[in-house]
Amino acid sequence: MEIAMNIIQQLEKEQFDKLSATKTIPEFGPGDTVIVNVKVVEGERTRVQAYEGVCIGRSGGGLNESFTVRKISYGEGVERVFPLLSPMIDSIKVVRRGKVRRAKLYYLRKLRGKSARIVEKQDKQERPDKKAATN
Repeated sequence: MEIAMNIIQQLEKEQFDKLSATKTIPEFGPGDTVIVNVKVVEGERTRVQAYEGVCIGRSGGGLNESFTVRKISYGEGVERVFPLLSPMIDSIKVVRRGKVRRAKLYYLRKLRGKSARIVEKQDKQERPDKKAATN
């Protein structure tokens, strides 16, 4: 039984490496505001539609990894789940990084307005020493 699992894992790893070589996926996590450019098929035409919102969670791993993006559209909360390596995703761009202490931000579903804001993560900057400032 274990040999079969190793073969499955090996095949999944090969597929993952093949798919991730063609796509560049930025590092992002829960709390980050992302723009997902999705290919939309309308009749015979395809166009790219931007879906901007807060990533409220990631799940799965490898080929099966997906992430959920939540946005407020016309006063109504809308969530959409995207498979990470989906061919329908044109590109993913991280707009801002959020500072959160949870892996799943499902509590945002109950919050409205300013209470649903996420604090932006500050990059660590080196402070000038006090001794250098006095000299």
